[in-house]
Amino acid sequence: MGGNGEGILDLDLGQIRRKPRRLWLKFLRVLLKIGFFALRVVLVLALPFVVLVRGSVYSYQEMGLHTWTALGSGVAATILLFLIYASWLWKRMTGKRKVPRLAGRVLMLAVGGYAAYALLFLSAANVKTPELRDYYTSLHPLLRLGSSTFLLFDREAVITDMQRTPEDYLKMGLPVNETSLHFKREDKYVHAMDLRTVGRPKWRNHITNGYFRLMGFRTLRHVGTADHLHVSLPLPESGP
Repeated sequence: MGGNGEGILDLDLGQIRRKPRRLWLKFLRVLLKIGFFALRVVLVLALPFVVLVRGSVYSYQEMGLHTWTALGSGVAATILLFLIYASWLWKRMTGKRKVPRLAGRVLMLAVGGYAAYALLFLSAANVKTPELRDYYTSLHPLLRLGSSTFLLFDREAVITDMQRTPEDYLKMGLPVNETSLHFKREDKYVHAMDLRTVGRPKWRNHITNGYFRLMGFRTLRHVGTADHLHVSLPLPESGP
């Protein structure tokens, strides 16, 4: 009898020891599922912005399309992506794949409206001085599109410089660089801007740099007159 009792006791102790492990594994599986779900949601939400900005920049730099044609191709690709989203969602809800025409028109207006907003509007909170806002429309449209999309998610980012003149370089005590993308180029647009890095956490500066590089822009961290991140859209003939 005593022997049997000891065996049952050992079995119970073994089960007790295994229970915390099983609970921990279940918790880990649930945590991973939540993490993967959140990652999918982020990717689904971020993809339209990537297609819009990166697609436009790629069309401009690699395919050699005109500025507005490249922008139009990015807008069209984004609308198509949203239609794919809508088709999937509509089928899940109704069992039908064909999306109503009204939904397509709404998507076109939404994407076109966002592009127009990005090209024309710049908040005073995102520029170093109020005067900089006057130069915003001189910035290349694709650079405006990329910066506005970034500012949509980083409200504390600040643009410190855009268009320059030779006199500006002399005032800063720097040699005049005629090839600077801060000057208006042949297409009548400025192809560079500077973003503030001072007073911002390193991780934010890294994310900022990574975002613009991902979208196809060129970035350079330098100290010129003050530490900042130089972001530019190279001319097609000069390479990305």
